[in-house]
Amino acid sequence: MLVPVGFVAWVAIDEGWAQLAPLIFRPRVGELLLNTIGLVVVGVPLCVVVGVLAAWVVERTALPGRRVWAIALAAPLAMPAFVSSYGWVSAVPSLGGLSGGLLVAVGAYYPLVYLPALAALRRLDPALEESARALGHGPVRTFLRVTLPQLRIAILGGGLVVGLHLLAEYGAFALLRFDTFTTAIVSQFQSTFAGPAANALGVVLALLCLVLLVGEASARGSARYARIGRGAPRPAVPHRLGWRAVPVALALTLVLALAVGVPGVSLVRWALRPEAWAAGDLLSTLGQTLMLSAGGAIAATVIALPGAWLAVRYPGRMSRVIEGAMYLASSLPTIIVALALVTVTLRVLPAVYQTPVTVISAYVIVFLPRALVSLRTGLAQVPRGLEEAARSLGRSSLGAKLTVTAPLMLSSFGAALALTGLGCANELTATLLLAPAGTSTLATQFWSATINADFASAAPYAILLIALSVPSVALLLADARRKKTA
Repeated sequence: MLVPVGFVAWVAIDEGWAQLAPLIFRPRVGELLLNTIGLVVVGVPLCVVVGVLAAWVVERTALPGRRVWAIALAAPLAMPAFVSSYGWVSAVPSLGGLSGGLLVAVGAYYPLVYLPALAALRRLDPALEESARALGHGPVRTFLRVTLPQLRIAILGGGLVVGLHLLAEYGAFALLRFDTFTTAIVSQFQSTFAGPAANALGVVLALLCLVLLVGEASARGSARYARIGRGAPRPAVPHRLGWRAVPVALALTLVLALAVGVPGVSLVRWALRPEAWAAGDLLSTLGQTLMLSAGGAIAATVIALPGAWLAVRYPGRMSRVIEGAMYLASSLPTIIVALALVTVTLRVLPAVYQTPVTVISAYVIVFLPRALVSLRTGLAQVPRGLEEAARSLGRSSLGAKLTVTAPLMLSSFGAALALTGLGCANELTATLLLAPAGTSTLATQFWSATINADFASAAPYAILLIALSVPSVALLLADARRKKTA
């Protein structure tokens, strides 16, 4: 995980401060810094507000058709950010800047907060909220003082993943002509291939990620979120909205229209053109995408498990350092991760250069936080006392984990696989640079058509990407809506 970070540090040391300082302290970097920080500072809270409120409405109110709303609100996760950007740009060519970036980013990434918040709400014991209501708290005060604090781990985890995505996103912002550190680094690498200006920007971007990691770790605290006590939590009694159901439904409709409605209509419009389906390699491209994304999802989930276990069961300085290392590299632009792996494989392991092993390694580095957040959230809600009870009945430590903890985390494993699989299938830059010659994925073929302004030819690949994402989104939604039975 630290190979890309080591690559940036090595290049920075090799270049020297005397050469890097003029490249960092210049007006262009200040402009990129304002754009990137503005995107994160505004985008993450917006994703949190939309995601948490949408989850609360679905899970805690009697909104008509709330089961349909629960599914619909997760739908943007099936549409990659660069596909959404493609839809918006082809529909509104003038769209761009920070406002355009926020429009696309919030619509694409709020489900990363919505789904963990929905899962946490579904597993909360409603007796706490009912006690607050019995003591005179209204619905809003109960939500702010009782419900919201119990969602902290889901909000912080989802918000962190959103922030890292905003720092590393390239395709969506490149199409919108909105310059961030990532788009600038990619442009620099394309023109000078690991030139000093790109490396200087990479150092600043890594520092921004470090700020996010420290902030999330500090805000997370050490509170326990597993339910203790006798009995099992019962379903919450949903709040009746009355006349407020109409504006709430309109607000949710607006969110979905902006997130998937406009880009979806634009995509269908291009797909209906006769020349759109002229490409003859769709099935082959789909097969290669499935193989690479499945390999990356399995590898990332297996590697994330020890980190999640340490973070939840053995919190401390060392576990936070290890967990932070897992997040740090994923914040770097994928092109830096790819070039770091190119450098290392050529110098140390030339036999794996441009093989599926290198591609899957890049997927693991980039998408490990998705698996880590899912597993950490699931493990945090499994009472440790259950394992202790199993051991007191004669089970070994490993046997207790396999027969007690693992079954309670099955849905979290499924969520981790689904989230990382989605990311791997949609990954663009690493696949372009690291895949064996002749490899084509849905994302790379889509991008190749889009940059040539061939929107019609790009539409089939985008549709297949969305179709490929649907099972993963369905699995994530099923996990989020599954009640904890322990």
